Amino acid sequence: MEEKNTDKEEIIEKKEVTNEGIEIADDVVAVIAGKAVSEVNGVAGMAGGFAGGITEVLSGKKNLSKGIKVDIQSKEAKIDVNIIVEYGVRIPDVAFEIQNRVKKAVEAMTGLTVLNVNVHVQGVKTNEEKLEQAGKVEE
Repeated sequence: MEEKNTDKEEIIEKKEVTNEGIEIADDVVAVIAGKAVSEVNGVAGMAGGFAGGITEVLSGKKNLSKGIKVDIQSKEAKIDVNIIVEYGVRIPDVAFEIQNRVKKAVEAMTGLTVLNVNVHVQGVKTNEEKLEQAGKVEE
């Protein structure tokens, strides 16, 4: 019976070693953060670069990591989120909600410690812009 206990101890030790070797890509954390941001009321969209927009057009899929920059050092992450807010929302409230949701989601799913979630408001989407996109505004 002593041999079985030794085997169990070895298995536990192997699991601990395996956990230390897990590496999570920045893109994975960016997608988790992007999903969390997309669920916040008052966010009209993500402000991303030209490449992110081309990727969405070519793939036909929404790029959840668009507008998000992640920096992981050892077990700690710093996340920058670039958003466009809807006109009329209170920006500090939206930013605070984004920070909370992103931090909780990333820490729960990855085990990383999120040091910073910096929210950069890149624009405001007005009702007129929504109408123009729908083709309802006459010039």
